Amino acid sequence: MLDLPLAFDLLVATLVGLAVGVEREWSGHTQGPDGRFGGARTFALLGAIGGFAGWFLRLDQHIVGAFGGVAAGSLLIAGALAFVVAAYVTAMRRPGTSTDSTTEVVALLVVALGVTSGLGFRTAASAAAAVVVLLLAEKSQLQQALTRVAPHEMRAALQFAVLALVILPLIPGGAFGPYDAFQPRQLWIVVLIFSALNFAGYVARRVIGETRGLAVTGLLGGLVSSTAVTLTFSRRSRDDAGETLALPLALGVVAACTVLVPRVLIISTMLQPAVGVAATLILGPALLTGLILIGFVLWRERGTRGRSQVGQAGVAAGLGENPLGLWSSLQMAVAFQLVLFVVAWVQRAAGETGVLASATLLGLTDVDALTVSMARYGADDAHVRIAAAAMGIGVLSNTMLKLALVLILGAPRYRRRAAAGRAAWAAAAGFGVALGWP
Repeated sequence: MLDLPLAFDLLVATLVGLAVGVEREWSGHTQGPDGRFGGARTFALLGAIGGFAGWFLRLDQHIVGAFGGVAAGSLLIAGALAFVVAAYVTAMRRPGTSTDSTTEVVALLVVALGVTSGLGFRTAASAAAAVVVLLLAEKSQLQQALTRVAPHEMRAALQFAVLALVILPLIPGGAFGPYDAFQPRQLWIVVLIFSALNFAGYVARRVIGETRGLAVTGLLGGLVSSTAVTLTFSRRSRDDAGETLALPLALGVVAACTVLVPRVLIISTMLQPAVGVAATLILGPALLTGLILIGFVLWRERGTRGRSQVGQAGVAAGLGENPLGLWSSLQMAVAFQLVLFVVAWVQRAAGETGVLASATLLGLTDVDALTVSMARYGADDAHVRIAAAAMGIGVLSNTMLKLALVLILGAPRYRRRAAAGRAAWAAAAGFGVALGWP
């Protein structure tokens, strides 16, 4: 009787090898003085050998004996690996051959994927094979991308891997200290979230560039610090003698403050989905107003808008060159912990009214810390609406702070335009808070 699942497992094992072999021939690695041992047929057979080895390994012991299947499968795998190693040694002994082991390494992987499919995991084997073929085919693009990666960017990626994969599992969970407000694991997750957001903003700046208009610069800068963008652009407006950049600078401030809303919603939703949903209803009007203002100005200026060359000087100093912003993320975690103690104490002392009142002050200093603490406060279903309203109040008070910065530091023409945009944004934020008031 035909065993269809087994037939498909062996077929996938063979096709995995065939796909890799076709790529090796197509890329020219089987020809010339550096030609390697295997083409489409050889790799297909290696995949089939791995498939049969996997089948032998899972054979019923009652049929082949206690160790018969394991022995047969192990011998097939050992033979295939020995063949690949011998082929590599032979190629390296050939005069004029350059050192390159990609084909041999991928041959070992084909055997492993064949075994995986033969064991019954053909979906995983086929998915992995697709990734392998893609990596082989995109060799030149990967090499070009690596040449554009700066050393500090590679260090940032490695640092994040250590933070997420090494340190996080070692940190204890649970709540400790007064009011159970000290939660080490959640605190470290906050560091990871903010570091990831900082890195995303850095990558966006690298991809889009900082000289493609002040609106884009402000939007990307707002991923890290909308207050820094507001402060920097307001000061920059005073250096613009003819005030020709008043409108782009004002638009950049509105863009930076608008992107604050998705940042708040993403953080709150990641930590406490119910709070994120409730906050969306409160902060939605402000986000919609900001998008309308940005779209209207960009549409009106579509015929005269050019690339501005002040992006690098505009906010680079405020954003820094650290892709992870690890130091700022650690500072954020400390601020978050302090806020947790304050919120827990206020809740005990003054109840929900005290939480809403403290959100006004916390919003002036750090909206992110307020967001994280309110997401934790909203873990109790009874506090979800209070937490969302407190986030709305914090965003509103932060908006008023930025409006004051614009009025105090900005040049006259910039001040009029930026203040008008901030006032409209603040009105929408106030409407959202009133709409979702608990």
